[in-house]
Amino acid sequence: MTNWLWIGSSLLLCLQWILIHFAGFHPAPHLQALSSGIAIFGAAFMLSWAAELAQKDIPQALAIALLALIAVLPEYAVDMYFAWMAGKDPNYTAFATANMTGANRLLIGVGWAAVVFTFWLKSGKRVVQLEPGHKIEIFYLALATIYSFMIPLKGRLDLSDAAVLIVIFAFYMRAAAKASHVEPDLEGPAQMIEEWGQGPRRLVTVLFFFLSGFTIFIAAEPFAEGLLASGRKFGIEEFILVQWLAPLASESPEFIVAVMFALRSQPGLSMGALLSSKVNQWTLLIGMLPVVYAISAGNPGSMHMDGRQVEEVFLTAAQSLFAVAILANLSFSIMEAAAVFALFSTQLLFTDPQFRFYYSIVYVALAIGLVLLKRDVRDGVCGLFSRASVVHAIEKH
Repeated sequence: MTNWLWIGSSLLLCLQWILIHFAGFHPAPHLQALSSGIAIFGAAFMLSWAAELAQKDIPQALAIALLALIAVLPEYAVDMYFAWMAGKDPNYTAFATANMTGANRLLIGVGWAAVVFTFWLKSGKRVVQLEPGHKIEIFYLALATIYSFMIPLKGRLDLSDAAVLIVIFAFYMRAAAKASHVEPDLEGPAQMIEEWGQGPRRLVTVLFFFLSGFTIFIAAEPFAEGLLASGRKFGIEEFILVQWLAPLASESPEFIVAVMFALRSQPGLSMGALLSSKVNQWTLLIGMLPVVYAISAGNPGSMHMDGRQVEEVFLTAAQSLFAVAILANLSFSIMEAAAVFALFSTQLLFTDPQFRFYYSIVYVALAIGLVLLKRDVRDGVCGLFSRASVVHAIEKH
């Protein structure tokens, strides 16, 4: 019954927006943002179930590529809309940057920390241990993070950034494809559907992919524009709405699934999924922004950033560097999770631009401090850039 409630609720969330869309209704901006946003929320759940089921039927390399794209699809759709509009109106560049930085910082500051807190409350254990195979994700996240500091230094996002970040993503996918494939251990609605047999499972998988993808396609634009119009109507800064409210609609299902795994005493699976999503968002998602922008603009121009956007990207890169340092020893403690969450949540209280710079410096200083003061972290960082270590991680994955 619980599984049917999950499936039914997700379907209803999608169908309510599909009906509004085809009926030609034009609700008030805040209702439009709410209705299309919860449709994306429901679609994200269906995508996650379809992705789990698809692993049963398609080749390993294709499954990995598909899962990586699915992980960022809801967030990708909204951000690509902003990038496309930025090619027509430069004012939208700020919203593309806001959505991208907000999604990345939420993933670490809330998602990663929530897994550790949940596992601690469930089991009393204060540390989540990651499998050696996750060195693959940490290594490529480290590469993307190191390069990402170039973006705020330049003050723009261009096709050269796209080339580097998409290449890093491609190499990450190549490394992941070489890893041994483990038959997925399905839970919840996916497990129930898997028990129906091969034919029904494949049919439901295709239907879930189609319905969720179509919902996200028709909901991305009205959700984005509804947020902007709501901000103007209620006097709320549009940048803030796009940065924090938009990612919540697309990231929340992933957070919920991760927390559920932690409640089942499988925090390694939770962290592995969220870590992979971070790699995808910090490579493919960012890399595609200037590509979509250039296509929309009709020329290979750059997405130029103002001072605030530069600060936001710098802060996001600094948080990512701190996250890499924390996970370098393949463990994530309750104290480290508390630090990650505290740094993320308290920065929201300060609107003065200088505080974004201060928090960035704190993140970088803490990352350097961990490497210098903790031998296991130092050894872990050195091991990340050892070819033998990465190859061993691929074999162990």
